[in-house]
Amino acid sequence: MTSFSTANLTTARPLVFDIKRHALEDGPGIRSTVFFKGCPLSCLWCQNPESIDPGPEIGFYPRDCIKCGDCVQTCPVSACALEDPFLIDRERCTRCGDCVEACPGRALRLIGRFYPVDELVDILLRDKIFYEVSGGGVTFSGGEPTLFMDYTSAVLKVLKDSGIHTAIQTNGFFAWEEFGEKILPYVDLIMFDVKLADAGKHREYTGQSNKPILTNLKNLLAERAEAVLPRIPLIPEFTATVENLRSISDLLKGLGVKKCSLLPYNPTWISKAENFGKNVDPRLSRHLLTPQELKKYRDIFSWSELVTF
Repeated sequence: MTSFSTANLTTARPLVFDIKRHALEDGPGIRSTVFFKGCPLSCLWCQNPESIDPGPEIGFYPRDCIKCGDCVQTCPVSACALEDPFLIDRERCTRCGDCVEACPGRALRLIGRFYPVDELVDILLRDKIFYEVSGGGVTFSGGEPTLFMDYTSAVLKVLKDSGIHTAIQTNGFFAWEEFGEKILPYVDLIMFDVKLADAGKHREYTGQSNKPILTNLKNLLAERAEAVLPRIPLIPEFTATVENLRSISDLLKGLGVKKCSLLPYNPTWISKAENFGKNVDPRLSRHLLTPQELKKYRDIFSWSELVTF
């Protein structure tokens, strides 16, 4: 039994920060990917840093800023300052969105919108023909879609009734009993992240223990192994070490896993983090892994079918 709660993060009105149509890398075929805001983990390298906070956030995009000063004049709490390279005092900002409305160049954008279930389903079904001809479907990502079990389940049910292939990308930090009741019956593919084998490093780098995550992985593999695709993010000097990857490889092999996916590091997330005023750990690389490094890490999983989308 998974004994923890994410009640302080969940909301009856989950926010979506993006709906990516015609996606090709979030599962098989042509897909629509729904990105939720809100995550119980706070990974130092989060590829979608705007997804961690469950509430609306204001992003500042410096290349679009024309230095007109309208935001400074409009902000009711004086949180905007042109001389600040990040423009917004995040401690003072109330996220009211007045500056976004005033900005003529769209350098300020309010990220996070609530979609009623019917509206979201309508958007996702618009591309049904593309799903059908390509073997694609809909993927729920984030953030963490399992934070919003009732909402995600409601959308999944309609999609399944419509004959749509469904998938989720999850960090695995969820309540197993609720997941088994509300999500598992309506999802065809579960892309399950396994980041670190060492419990101490997992807590240090992500803010949470990996114990409930590994327990949930074992439960899923026992329940529906054919639907589970473990994914290992390759973060230089953090997860992409021979020691960590060998430990994860041994773990997955011992659980009877036949296929998994390695996710190469993409440093473009760093500029997104800066757009939202988030600090970037200086230990994190700003470079891609080399082909030689990728081959070394793939060789550790030579026993497995390595799946790429």
